[in-house]
Amino acid sequence: MPANQPTSAVSDNLRTLPWKEGTKPLMLAPLQGLTNRAMRALFIDWVRPDTVFTEFMRVSSVSRKNLARNDLKEVASTAGDVPLVTQLVGNSSKALVAAVRKAEAAGARHINLNMGCPYGRMTTGATGGAMLQHPEILDEIIPALRNAISGSFSIKLRAGYDDPEQIFSLLPLFAKAEVDFLVLHPRTVVQKYAGSADHSITGRVIRETTLPVIANGDIRSAAEGLRILETTGAAGLMLGRGAIADPLLFERLRNRNTKDPTETETTDMLHRYLHDLLIRYSKLFCGERQILDKTKNVVAFIDDPAFSKLVSKMKRAKSIVTLTTLIDAIK
Repeated sequence: MPANQPTSAVSDNLRTLPWKEGTKPLMLAPLQGLTNRAMRALFIDWVRPDTVFTEFMRVSSVSRKNLARNDLKEVASTAGDVPLVTQLVGNSSKALVAAVRKAEAAGARHINLNMGCPYGRMTTGATGGAMLQHPEILDEIIPALRNAISGSFSIKLRAGYDDPEQIFSLLPLFAKAEVDFLVLHPRTVVQKYAGSADHSITGRVIRETTLPVIANGDIRSAAEGLRILETTGAAGLMLGRGAIADPLLFERLRNRNTKDPTETETTDMLHRYLHDLLIRYSKLFCGERQILDKTKNVVAFIDDPAFSKLVSKMKRAKSIVTLTTLIDAIK
């Protein structure tokens, strides 16, 4: 039995990790406002991540519903045979446990707790990365969640709130509570996305814990991703902003192709990607304004200098017709 597997009453079958045994998974990161079920389906149909995550779901400690109806629809959305991890954000063990039960009743098989989002309060009180300011509450929340969750339980977190060494003081708690795996973004919460992700911390964490650790943060090329895997011993990689800018990063990593894409390859990718995305968003979202805004959120991540003028025009588009014309102009 792997070191991270429990000897408790929880079934080993239910505790299966959300990736194939013996592989190093490439995961699509949960990004708020971006990795909705249409985006996840696009990635699955096109580049097939090994694991996908929902956007974080706010767990209310003051409402009986705990989880919004639309969030429960996300939990129940099909991902083919690609494991879907449901990510929760909250700070009340009672509310989180109630949310877990509702999520599992809706079909969730894998639960992740967000302890990394750097953008302030998501619900009442300190949640996401702000939880790291109050490590005393984790002694109650983490074991309570492990006891409530039937399937795998993981945590996505920053290295610390303002001290990148904080993660090391939390590892014993995660191990004792039998957390199944960690996703580590080695910045502090106060850094947000400034500076660089320090994957030397990732490597040190991996050497100090028996839990599988997925490396996340600043993986913008196949060469960088493969370097992180080799130097840290990470169990896998989670791709966020780099994959939203270029979904084919998954294929280059899988094929160990470290060459940067040519301008022609990027042109073909963007044309297909944005056309497909606009079609899918037109089916998921209501009204031209919402469809435009959601598509522009994705366009904002495209940072290839060769396409900067076109991207700028897309971000200013006032209609779907105009945006479609600009997408066609890519080729």
